[in-house]
Amino acid sequence: MSPTISEESLEPGISHQNTKRASCTTVLTLAYQSLGVVYGDLSTSPLYVYKTTFSGKLGLHENDEEIYGVLSFIFWTFTLIALFKYVFIVMSANDNGEGGTFALYSLLCRHARLSILPNQQAIDENLSAYATEKSVDTWQSSAMKSVFEKHPKFRQGLLIFVLLGTCMAIGDGILTPAISVLSAVSGVKLKITGLHENYVLLISCVILVVLFSLQHHGTHRVAFMFAPIVTAWLLCISGIGVYNILRWNPLIFRALSPVYMLRFLKSTGIEGWVSLGGVVLSITGAEMMFADLGHFSALSIKIAFTVLVYPSLILAYMGEAAYLSRHHEDVQSSFYKAIPEAVFWPVFIVATFAAVVGSQAAISATFSIISQCGALNCFPRVKIVHTSRKISGQIYIAEVNWMLMCLCLAVTVGLRDTNMIGHAYGLAVTTVMLVTTCLMAMVMIIVWKLQIVTTVAFLVFFGSIELLYISASFCKVPEGGWIPLSLSLIFLTVMYVWNYGTLKKHQFDAENKVSMKRILRLGPSLGMVRVPGIGLIYTNLVTGVPAVFGHFVTNLPAFHQVLVFVCVKSVQVPYVSEKERFLISRVGKKEHSMFRCIVRYGYKNLQQENYDFENTLISELVLFVEKERENCLEPMIEESSREFGSSDIEDIDAPEQTFTFTNRRHQENTVQSSHGIIQVMKSSNDHLENLENCRPKEESLQILKAKESGVAYILGHSNAKAKKSSSIVKKVAIDFVYAFLSRNCRGPDVVLNVPHTSLLEVGMIYYV
Repeated sequence: MSPTISEESLEPGISHQNTKRASCTTVLTLAYQSLGVVYGDLSTSPLYVYKTTFSGKLGLHENDEEIYGVLSFIFWTFTLIALFKYVFIVMSANDNGEGGTFALYSLLCRHARLSILPNQQAIDENLSAYATEKSVDTWQSSAMKSVFEKHPKFRQGLLIFVLLGTCMAIGDGILTPAISVLSAVSGVKLKITGLHENYVLLISCVILVVLFSLQHHGTHRVAFMFAPIVTAWLLCISGIGVYNILRWNPLIFRALSPVYMLRFLKSTGIEGWVSLGGVVLSITGAEMMFADLGHFSALSIKIAFTVLVYPSLILAYMGEAAYLSRHHEDVQSSFYKAIPEAVFWPVFIVATFAAVVGSQAAISATFSIISQCGALNCFPRVKIVHTSRKISGQIYIAEVNWMLMCLCLAVTVGLRDTNMIGHAYGLAVTTVMLVTTCLMAMVMIIVWKLQIVTTVAFLVFFGSIELLYISASFCKVPEGGWIPLSLSLIFLTVMYVWNYGTLKKHQFDAENKVSMKRILRLGPSLGMVRVPGIGLIYTNLVTGVPAVFGHFVTNLPAFHQVLVFVCVKSVQVPYVSEKERFLISRVGKKEHSMFRCIVRYGYKNLQQENYDFENTLISELVLFVEKERENCLEPMIEESSREFGSSDIEDIDAPEQTFTFTNRRHQENTVQSSHGIIQVMKSSNDHLENLENCRPKEESLQILKAKESGVAYILGHSNAKAKKSSSIVKKVAIDFVYAFLSRNCRGPDVVLNVPHTSLLEVGMIYYV
């Protein structure tokens, strides 16, 4: 067995455990590192913004109104959306230091109970990461919460809205490598004029294939090069920008006035409005700043953006506009034409490397998004591989990687034009931003409890800007905009159907719990025996006995000497620490030797391949029974029964009432139950007699001896089928789409890292 790596051992500073009181040196180091991870996509936008903006019928006139107007739009869009919205406002709405669409959704779920995740328990709210502010609700927050509580369809609608933004973000992971690499490589045609376009396409495809083929090695081997590459790139384009401003048009600063935006729209009309779909490409990586917040700190990302990224990109856009104002004919290749002859090849090489870095950031972000979707039951099961033993969040998903590569190559070869790819890219970017704006407005009301006037002002101001760009991008649907729409529709259908089918199967389990008393009562007539060893029965239920176990024992009337019902579930927090991960409880009487283990993960937690789950679980069981002896629980159970009216030991057929211990790393001498926290008294003389009768040391030895006999993993291999009375839509969704996804995704044994030599699958059909 490979050595266990705890999440706490992962490298700080680039993991989720960022220190809040970081020193100045640490913050500056993180700011430098963030350049390579966060800003690769945003910094390569100058390669294609002007080219895409002027790709339509929009022409250039001698008075340069169009150039000044486009630069004014770029400047104010970049300033208002990237700087004010994301850096100053959105980054404040992080979920325990994590950012992105799911972070905002998680905040809302915890504060307004919007989660549709099954198996949520009151005890989960005691997690350290679950902490919510206990401020008094305003009438606005109360009204919004009540609307979602009374109308479950609104919760479903919110989930679909979040998934829409997520699907568009996955689309970014397909389009970013295509447009970045193709735009960077196309510059070579300026120096090698006889080079056919097909060769440029071939070189781009080779770079993309190599990029995706190296993903399984992880980025940590070359990540140290990312920050220097992006830093060199930003310094290059800002220096070239200053050169072009001074040489071609020092008065280009006048274009920063918003008056030129109005003049632009007035003089160009509909064509100018449609061209705004290219302007929005200047902020393509803004959402990634927020999504990658968990790898760094908010302060470090803000420093990197305001000190280097923002001024460098503004100077680059201004310099290119200054060059264009004197060279109207070069509008489709203005970026490379504006580079001084002496530094062309060095800048071309840096541009190609920067495009690869930006593509890598988008691919890694896609892996992370799909991992989070899987944790929330919104994506078919995939195998997640950790590519770094030190850095949290660096993962590889083979199925997703090759899917992205095929789609990326299809877009590159099929469109063959960065302008059409840019039209598709713009629609995906603006949709994700609008989703973030709407979720932020809800966070302001429900979480921050701001006044309705402030929230409406935020929503109207930024929402109107994004709707303007979305409307312009929709006009480009026939010219490439259909690609993100089609991909998002496919991904959204897959995600929603998978979530729907998973919830229906859980509902079936909850409605068809097995009566353990009846099984034990029928035991002699069935010839049921207990065999040596430990049986780990994986179930989706946090209480009760799953139907698959009843199906198992009625067909094979034997089960193990020690039974553990294991429920691996996700909680609506980004991370659950190892010390809070396990909840152990007893099922039935002690002589039954049956336990329940609930294993909790956050939506950004990952089950590590070399995580020694089996030995950890056994040690937790031994600790549990030893704690019973140490604290002599039986008298306390009787006392708590009188207080709460029911026993806190999980009865064989009882509803959700479990007496649970948290992990062994807890130093507090408390026991957490579903009713609250009961202080456990030290054993006293009054309990000595009961302590002798408990004799749990024998039970500990029994568990260890059973482990030596072997551990069996019992998983349900269930197929879902729609009931005959179901509608046509439901039958298609369950019997065809969900069944197809179930057959072609990874099995639960792969996701749970179950050893095949100890696996026992029980087949069963769920009629949902």
